[in-house]
Amino acid sequence: MSSLFPPHHLDTSACRIGSSPGKGRGVFASQAIRQGTLIEISPVLFFSKDEYEKQYAVLDHYTFQWKDGRIALALGLGSLFNHSNKPNVSYTLDSDTESISYHTAHDVEPNEELLIFYDHELWFEQAEPTNASLSSPSEVDDGWGGLSVIDEEQPKTESLRNPFLCGDSDAIVEDELLPFTRIKPPPEEETLESIRTVPAWVVEIPDQRHITTLLTWLKKTGLDGPELGHLKRIRKQGDRATLLLSLSPIPPALPDDIMLPETYQIPVPISPALTSASLEWKSSFWPTHYTPRRKGEPESWTRGKCNWAWEAMGRAVSEARRALVDGELPVAAYVPPTFHEEDGAFIGRDTRTSTQHPLRHAVLNLVRALADNQGVQKSSPQTPVEGVATPGSRNGSNYLLNSRTIFLTHEPCVMCSMALLHSRVKEVFYLLPMRTTGGCGGLVCLPTLQGVNHRFEIFRWTLRGVNTRGLVINGNTDA
Repeated sequence: MSSLFPPHHLDTSACRIGSSPGKGRGVFASQAIRQGTLIEISPVLFFSKDEYEKQYAVLDHYTFQWKDGRIALALGLGSLFNHSNKPNVSYTLDSDTESISYHTAHDVEPNEELLIFYDHELWFEQAEPTNASLSSPSEVDDGWGGLSVIDEEQPKTESLRNPFLCGDSDAIVEDELLPFTRIKPPPEEETLESIRTVPAWVVEIPDQRHITTLLTWLKKTGLDGPELGHLKRIRKQGDRATLLLSLSPIPPALPDDIMLPETYQIPVPISPALTSASLEWKSSFWPTHYTPRRKGEPESWTRGKCNWAWEAMGRAVSEARRALVDGELPVAAYVPPTFHEEDGAFIGRDTRTSTQHPLRHAVLNLVRALADNQGVQKSSPQTPVEGVATPGSRNGSNYLLNSRTIFLTHEPCVMCSMALLHSRVKEVFYLLPMRTTGGCGGLVCLPTLQGVNHRFEIFRWTLRGVNTRGLVINGNTDA
């Protein structure tokens, strides 16, 4: 018995089949259609690669390359959409339902032809003029099947492929239109035993009149970083006051103009309180901020932030394709500047082949580049680091990815997932799951395990139309 979920049927009354000049039959909008509308779900008929090459070459014009290497023939309207370098329809291959879903990439007018992007290597002469910047596959093969343009040298205004590039950047994107799905987070911390903590340096304040002066000193010395933003900096117990200093492995130097006792370490919660119960337990360690969320309500994503994520994932895919050309495994990792911030950007690729070193995974190479950059910044802030887009980092010395988001072409292995956990990464986005080796939901979901001292959110990238050709690696490989 098949374990697949059957695809939903769809009323395609908004579409009609008509004649397209120079192209033959095509699909047209029979009415105005808003951006992001699901207009077609096409079941697919599969052929093995050998079977297809021997008998079905005539179908070459109508097939898709499936994620596992099989050839898929789209039924319904799927095989009737014509090609355009500037498509108004994007699509996603759904392995669970063995179907292809088609969504409008921007608003469509009545009687406008609905077009998708086939590939850079076409078997026919285009009926529309070709943009000179798209004439060479090597110049634009960014792994997105033409549905995105993130080449920094190409003006963004020339691209209509990114559905989040235009429109109100502050508009909230509905969950079903997000380019990713969230992996269910771990249960709330509702008992004393479930609270995750990390050692922090604190110091007693003999005279509470010095509190304001010490808080100002924290800002001047850079000890008020985001890693402690979920905690209150002062704990008052009767006539005693304690100052929270840092999470650094060594005690920070105290100001010279105030007489303070020796610093010492205590455990503090690693995240804010989301419920009243967790607030009570966490505050028993250290006063914690209360940031409740309605049950089951995830963080809202705007069009602007989705555009930021789209470009970041595109950078990772592009780097993986360049690695493949250089003879490496096509695995890459990218940490963009924080949304609306000016943090440094870091990128890494797998180099196990060229270095003949089993630990040169993309994630580990990126974390090492970030650590090297931070070391250079401490010794000489003006010294650039090769491979770093923008110098500078606000993270703590041992929590290199605190408050940062990483975009990966592949689900990280257990070793790399642990490196991300130790680096205190905020969020992990990955494109291709690794079901037998992955540490973020494949073999195991590392941040949900009991005993780990950090949680991070996990997102599976499911954007319509992503071309993973050339990125698929052996399922038993540690990515």
